[in-house]
Formats: sequence, structure tokens, C-alpha cells
Amino acid sequence: MTGSLQIAFGLASETGRRPRNEDYAGVCLGSPGQRARRGIVAAVADGVGGAKGGRVAAELAVRTVIDGYYAQPETIGVQAAASRAVEAVNRWIVAQGRSDPALENMATTFAGVILLHRKAHVLHAGDSRVYRLSDGRLTRLTRDHTLSRPDYAHVLYRGLGIEESVRLDCSVHPLRLHDRFLLCSDGVHGTLGDGALAALLLRRESPEATARHIVAAALEAGSADNASAVVLDVVALPAADHAELASAAAALPLPDPPAVGEEMDGFRLTALLSQGRYSRLYRAHDLTAPGREGDGRPLVVKVPRPEVAAERTFRLAFVREAWVAARVRSPWVGEVVELPPGRQTRLYTVMPFYEGETLEQRLRRKPLTLAEGVEVAIALARAVSALHRAGIIHRDIKPDNVILQRGGGLKLIDLGVVRLPQVEEFPTADVPGTPSYMAPELFAGAAGDEASDQFALAVTLYRAFSGGGYPYGEIEPFTRPRFGRPVPLLRSRGDLPAWIDRILARALSVAPADRFGDVIEFAQELETALAHGRPVVVRRRPLYERNPLLFWKILSALLALTVLVLLARG
Repeated sequence: MTGSLQIAFGLASETGRRPRNEDYAGVCLGSPGQRARRGIVAAVADGVGGAKGGRVAAELAVRTVIDGYYAQPETIGVQAAASRAVEAVNRWIVAQGRSDPALENMATTFAGVILLHRKAHVLHAGDSRVYRLSDGRLTRLTRDHTLSRPDYAHVLYRGLGIEESVRLDCSVHPLRLHDRFLLCSDGVHGTLGDGALAALLLRRESPEATARHIVAAALEAGSADNASAVVLDVVALPAADHAELASAAAALPLPDPPAVGEEMDGFRLTALLSQGRYSRLYRAHDLTAPGREGDGRPLVVKVPRPEVAAERTFRLAFVREAWVAARVRSPWVGEVVELPPGRQTRLYTVMPFYEGETLEQRLRRKPLTLAEGVEVAIALARAVSALHRAGIIHRDIKPDNVILQRGGGLKLIDLGVVRLPQVEEFPTADVPGTPSYMAPELFAGAAGDEASDQFALAVTLYRAFSGGGYPYGEIEPFTRPRFGRPVPLLRSRGDLPAWIDRILARALSVAPADRFGDVIEFAQELETALAHGRPVVVRRRPLYERNPLLFWKILSALLALTVLVLLARG
């Protein structure tokens, strides 16, 4: 499922030197709907061997907690839902241990992980453990509930079935792509230290193979207990939601832009690529990447210029860029590089460096040919359409935001000013858009939609063909332009077919309803016309369209002459 949480998992459990296996482990992926709303649940339980019914308690704990968690109302949250399920199982185990002689004093440990959205919720009672391997570092996420005295280190003071009401440790941890979780009983961690476990997990074998090797290593190291292990690999993560991104952006300071040559959060800024109205773009290298400096892929770091706009504007732009990049996957839309939690200490965005030039830079040399322009139109329309399908309006399509890649590809960039559905808008003073590319309705206060993006795309293509001209003339900021008829391309490009003017004129219509149904229809019209080689039909415009004043003067003169002739005859 694109944009969903996906894991790979494996588990292993061996009896070892004990007469029977009283551990129980399980993983429940749930249905696709449950997975999206409630998450994935994994758990390990170790039945207390000194009492009857340890295996029964362990299996009931894992199975019933999983079923009970999914049965709880979604609205109460993960921790409350899991706690209710654990409490219900605990009460049943306590009651059975007191009433059934065959299950007398039965009890079990419990260690569970619920992976939901971009978080791991850890639930724990007893001495089974949960570990996380992230960025090559192993961290234990639980604390054993055993007595601290060496002679009593195996004695539990907390678990399911030990007390009327179980005291459950709960914690929440951010999820990262490629995180690896290990859940294990004390038969594993009792003989394998953190270093040995880390070495086995770092081998990055399949989760199933890793779980088997961990259990085997514990038994070979002399474990006298049952040994169980569950290994979870985070394969894919859902996109961060808007609130999460906004919270992260609000916590980042906004200092003055750095100088070329400085290091910032492990990035060395090697060159200033451009300085726009709101930001500076630096070429950079990631010094934390494997290998020597500069061996990793080149990057672009986009840093805000806080002196030119409200701080809230930059934070909104940062959130939009990250939100869109996480949700839109298109070969024609620029990416944003997600940084690991805790690395970023100020507000900026990291993007791949695309070899090539902007469409604006290309136009400064010469305009596009007919075939080149239609090819750019098709790729750019696909990029815009990918945004529109996600409910996103770009709002600043122009040659400066189009990269023509060296290998022939195209990237639409600058996603920080997009309009998102049901998301807070920019302050009025900083509403985005470049006047010469803005549709007429935007000057009247409209927020922007698919039709206004189509208009901006058409202006961009007009400039690409004309070599820098604008269909309605260049529009200065803070002016209220009047839109008449677009200047025909044929005036500056007599080598182009007349159908180019006809198609562009429709996309440039003053009334949104007169434009194409969407940008793909616009591009297909251009592609079809080019493929069929429509003949150049230059319609000579009548005098009334070319010079209305002269037309009426001639008509008035003819009427006056007719009146004089009639009077002379009379």
C-alpha cells in the first residue's frame, strides 16, 4: 500500500533445556483498514515457570491483548486501548489462578510493540524486553521489573497475574525507515549482552533468519531457559501529517542565512546557487554520508531569508514542502530529503541537486523549438497533474521553477507556496504568486485552483516559445492589470504553426470556464496537433478586430457618402 506502514517480521521460539516451552510470541498485521487506523501489534510473553499454567497465561496474554486492543474504540488512543486489553487479561489470569487448581498462581511477563503511523508504542510488564536498532545503534526500550538484589534478580515484582491490577510501563518512540525492533524473553537476553544482540541484528539478514540466529546463539551461550525472539523491520512509513510537521517547524529557530563554506548540521555549503525573494539555495555535501567528503550525492539546501517576510510565512512554507514531498511521488516533481529526527537545528529544506538548468536560463540563450516546447509542455502538465490529483495547487508555475535535467528529464520545484486542502493559508502580505503568471481571477481575490495553475502553465509555455515575452505583457507587482486579448505568438515566431496560438489562447482565457478541463487535456491537445502535423492556417483577422476605430471611420464615411448621393438624386 503506497504511503502506508509496512514491515517485514520473523520469530523463533525454542524450548532449550526446559521440559516444555512456556514462552509465546505473536505478530498481528491486521486487515489493511485496521493497519491504517490501529497499527501492527507484536508481543512476547514468558509464562512464569515456577507456577502451574505458565504457558496458558503467556498464550492468553498475547492472543487476548491483540484481540482486545483491536476491539477497543479507536477514539480512546493507543495507550488507553492497549491498557484496557491488558487489564482485562490480567483480571482473568488472576481469577483463574485462584479458582482453578490446575492453573494455580499462573502468571506471565508481557512485552508488546504497537506500530502505528510513524510511532512505536511500547507496553511492558515483567522482564521480557524490547530493543530498537536505529542508525546502527541498539537501544533498550524497557526496564526489567525484577528485584535488584543479585540473589533475587529472577524474581518478578510486576507482570500479568501477579497483582489484582497490573502496572504497565508505556512509552512512545518516533519511527524511522529501516528501524529494526527485537522483542525477546529472558532466555535470550539473560545470556546475550547488548553487544552480542547488536552484532546479530546488524548483520541485516531477513527478520526470520535473524530471529532464529539470536535464539540459537542464546542456547549455545548456555541459556537454561526457553528462548524466544521476534524481529520487526520497518520497510515503509506513511507520510507525516500536517500537525506533526507544523510542530517540528515551530520548534526550529530561524537565524540569518549562513555563508558559503560554513557547516550546518553536518552539511558543508560549497556554493550559492541562487538568491530568490524568500530564500537562498546552496549546493551542499552531506558530511555524515559514508565515505570521504563529497562522495555522497550532491544536495541543495534551501535556507529562508527572514528579513523579507513574516516568520510564520517561512514556517508554513517549510511544512508545505515537506508535506507535499512525502505524498507526491512523480518523476516530474522535485523531491525533498527527509532528515533523521534530532539532526536539524534550524529551519531549512534539503533537496537533491539536479544537474541541468532552469527553463528561464535556457530561454536566455534562445527560445524553444516547436518539438522542444511540446515535450516540455507534456512533462510539465504531468507534474502539475500529479499535484492536482493529490488536491495540491502549485500557485507559482514559471520558468524559474522548472529544471531541465541534463539527461532530458524535467522537475517542477518550489513546493513551499502550494495551496493545500483545509490547511492554514499564508498571511495576506505574503500570499504567493508571480504577477505576470497569475490568472485574472487571482487579482480579484481567488485563492487559486486547477484552472489558475493551467493559466500559469500556458504563460510559461508562451514565454518558452516567444523567447521571453508575455501574452498580456509583463505585470508589475501591486498593480491591477486589464486582460484583453493575448498577443499572438506568430508576431514574434512566424515559424510556428497557427494552432499553437489557438491552443494557448484557450488555456489563457480570461474566464476560467473557457479553459481546458484540466492540464492533461491541454497537453494532449498540443501533442495531438504536433503528431498530426496540422497545416499552418493563418486566418487574416478582419479590420474590425485589427483596428476598430478605422473600421467605424470608414463605415461612417461610406454612410455619409451614401446620404449625399441620395440627396443629389432627390
